[in-house]
Amino acid sequence: MKKYLLSFALVLISLTAFAQTDYEKIMAEKIAKIETCKTPEDFQTLSNDFQRIGSKESSQWLPPYYAAFSQIQKGRVMMRNGNTQDLDGVASQAEKYLGTAQSLAGGDNAEIHLLKKMAYSLRMMVNPQQRFMTDGARASEELTRAEKLDPLNPRIALIKAEDVYFTPEQYGGSKTKGIEMFKEAIAKFNTFKPKTSLDPNWGKREAEYFMSLSTENTK
Repeated sequence: MKKYLLSFALVLISLTAFAQTDYEKIMAEKIAKIETCKTPEDFQTLSNDFQRIGSKESSQWLPPYYAAFSQIQKGRVMMRNGNTQDLDGVASQAEKYLGTAQSLAGGDNAEIHLLKKMAYSLRMMVNPQQRFMTDGARASEELTRAEKLDPLNPRIALIKAEDVYFTPEQYGGSKTKGIEMFKEAIAKFNTFKPKTSLDPNWGKREAEYFMSLSTENTK
């Protein structure tokens, strides 16, 4: 009887390990696709993929986190294309996933607060003048919370640099100061190590892109 129980336990352990390995493999493949997505449709498909993974791995916070991140990236592409009227819906979907991720992560999580900041920023861009004091203020609050939790996080430094870079000078922005902040972000990326291979590690390529623009402008 003891041998039977031991064998059964070993089988369960093996199946659990296999399932975990399968989960990690699928997640790694989907996370890699973040860098190759170009269109809102690409990011929507990826968000759906992460949502499906999350429905099967209901105890993991990373699938809904990446589902939210894909939605936010979708919104940022839409914003660059001049399509701001639909950003409220995109932000709402991202916030829905972030609520799930937060409940699963347990406690405050800087990465989640940073995405909440980015979602509020999308909402603000629907009508910046009217929403600066509401969604803009909420975005600032989330960024402050994220930075207090993880001051060395390079993604926080990246988003702060973007805010300064894209804000008009009459409102306190500066492309020159933004470039200096991108340099600081890259320095943080160079020393940053994610907790696991699946944990958030995005942003360095974006910071390097802005630095390449500054190099081109000085030639």
